[in-house]
Amino acid sequence: MLSFRSRIVAMIVKIVFILFLLYLLTIRYWLFEFLGPYYAVTLTTIKFFAFIITMDVLNDLLKYFYRRNVGLDRRQHDNITLGLNNIYLILVITGSIITLAAYFGFNPKELFTSLSIVAAAVAIISKDYIVDIISGMFIAFSKEVVLDDYIKIGDHTGRIIHIGINKTGLLNQDDDLIYIPNHRFIMLEIINYSKSPVRKSIVDFEIQYKNLTTLEALEKALIQALNDFHPYLEPDSYKLKIIHIYKDYLQLKFQYNLIVTDTNTEKAIRRGTVRRIVDFIRENGQF
Repeated sequence: MLSFRSRIVAMIVKIVFILFLLYLLTIRYWLFEFLGPYYAVTLTTIKFFAFIITMDVLNDLLKYFYRRNVGLDRRQHDNITLGLNNIYLILVITGSIITLAAYFGFNPKELFTSLSIVAAAVAIISKDYIVDIISGMFIAFSKEVVLDDYIKIGDHTGRIIHIGINKTGLLNQDDDLIYIPNHRFIMLEIINYSKSPVRKSIVDFEIQYKNLTTLEALEKALIQALNDFHPYLEPDSYKLKIIHIYKDYLQLKFQYNLIVTDTNTEKAIRRGTVRRIVDFIRENGQF
């Protein structure tokens, strides 16, 4: 990682380079006489680099002042910093397309006017990707979901670890990384467990009637199996519920409320809880 002094030096170098490029633009007429047939290409290249480096400096400055204002570390990201990165990427792509058009002698305004039909066709073909980009901007600047939130969306449950320009990354309980298109992320119903005042954890399992004495005895046994985790759990929040009654077995869920708010700690507790319950059921034949 670059030190603070190195980042300041890099920023100063970028600003000096921008000023140099702007100076070259002020002496364009002299450049015309000096460069001759290469004048147009050189001028376009100067404008392109001036634009890209300026956007890069603005992106870095905005993120720096934002992080300083909200108390984020330089290596930390939230929705705002990700949104700024997405805007910067879109501007760079747009600037690159305009520059390539200028290299081939197309005026940007005339290019977009003459290609309006083609552009409409491209928009229809790539409408899902465009919608994903727009949806990604809404997600990035929204406070409804942020990085590290533990959510349920559709059939997937996990922690948000990435908000990209067209997809959002979700890490589920099996450590599988799931990428969800942003337009689906916007349209589907989301349960944000991290925003809930009560953080519930649920363990689903099945028990055959022949291995069951009473539900009360089973609930008591499961609560005792969580003795090591009681400091992290809300007292009197344990519930054993019947989901379905079948001919030979019951489908149950064991629920409890967590006191901790850290997602990684919550995940570790759930993993340990499930293993303790499985071990306990295996060791005690009556279940």
